Amino acid sequence: MKIALPTANRQIDDHFGHCDYYTIYTVSGNNEIVSTDVLKSPKGCGCKSDIAKVLSDMGVKVMLAGNMGESALNLLKSHGIEVVRGCSGDVKDVAVKYLAGELRDSGEGCSSHGHECSH
Repeated sequence: MKIALPTANRQIDDHFGHCDYYTIYTVSGNNEIVSTDVLKSPKGCGCKSDIAKVLSDMGVKVMLAGNMGESALNLLKSHGIEVVRGCSGDVKDVAVKYLAGELRDSGEGCSSHGHECSH
């Protein structure tokens, strides 16, 4: 299984669609991180890019994010990627907490950022 986290300076970027890059952890059947990759973020709004397809094609099944709008959320879900919003802090710490069953989706979108991506 692979987990993706929108990242800036090894921290969860609060806005999925504008992160510097995605940290991607490959996880073993024992819920242990076995490798780490980095995927540069496309320019512009994440929900208007092909990032959901790219992540899905890479085998990503989970996105641990700070926040994102409904369009991005729906796009990721349509590509079979589970989304957990409300994450913050060091990306590896967040991934370890997720693997330990300590994280749940906050259910909050990012409409407070002053814009919403649309198709």
